[in-house]
Amino acid sequence: MVFRRSGSQATASYQHNEGTVFGTLYHAKYLYDRDLQAELEAELQKVDASLSMFNPQSTISKINRNETDETDEMLSEVLKLSFTIYEATNGAFDPTVAPLVNAWGFGFKSGQMPDSTQVDSLLALVGLSHIHLDGNKLTKDNPLSILDFSAIAKGYGVDRAAQVLRNHDIKNFMVEIGGEIVTEGVNEKGEPWRIGINKPDDDSTSTNTELQDVIELSGKAIATSGNYRNYYIKDGRKIAHTINPKTGYPAQQDILSSTVIAPTCAEADAFATAFMVLGTKAANRVLEKQPQLETYFITNDK
Repeated sequence: MVFRRSGSQATASYQHNEGTVFGTLYHAKYLYDRDLQAELEAELQKVDASLSMFNPQSTISKINRNETDETDEMLSEVLKLSFTIYEATNGAFDPTVAPLVNAWGFGFKSGQMPDSTQVDSLLALVGLSHIHLDGNKLTKDNPLSILDFSAIAKGYGVDRAAQVLRNHDIKNFMVEIGGEIVTEGVNEKGEPWRIGINKPDDDSTSTNTELQDVIELSGKAIATSGNYRNYYIKDGRKIAHTINPKTGYPAQQDILSSTVIAPTCAEADAFATAFMVLGTKAANRVLEKQPQLETYFITNDK
């Protein structure tokens, strides 16, 4: 589909960009008269340089190693939003859960499940209330505490990429990173963007793409969290990657897949993770106070 802009000889067509970032794939489609992939990737690399735990030179990596206590603009913004969602979810969203995530064999894998003594020891490092931000200075009550923004960074990256497009006054676009999505306007067919929600069937290879539902989305962000892909089996027991920051153990709730629609993808990303920890009853109590959110839960209640 090609559009001629009024007052200009330039034509706009849907651009298609894709690549890798944060260890996963990104896709961008947008109606414009030139390709903006270089700008998009430059912005995403800024996010990586700020928030990626897998980038040893990122700001968050240096803070986790106690090499600096100074944040950058992006990290400060994400940390402030994290404080808000931490409070709103009664601590179910907590970036300081990283030591437990690692201990259970996710993140920086250790390959061995922790015992109760280890869990109790690591719980002493968990709690976003032990992290403080004064201007651009971050302090920790315990220097061994570390921050992992993997449950919000992809969504934040999508928001930053979307802002690049908005800065060019682009009205029709879709940006997606690893399943976290922001849309605006319409797709190439002139229709609202259609986003699929996968069936939460156990699929550690991520090859199953059977859909549970398809929803139309425009002008909002969407993110899905679930334990049906990121898990392992140990001694006949399924160990899922969503760790409850309060107990220190993998969350065992009735939600198999948590999809959240929100004004920003960072919000959608973080709340989707929190609801996996909370389960439907506690999640619905949170939602009563968050009218900006819409949810699509798939539960184990047939």
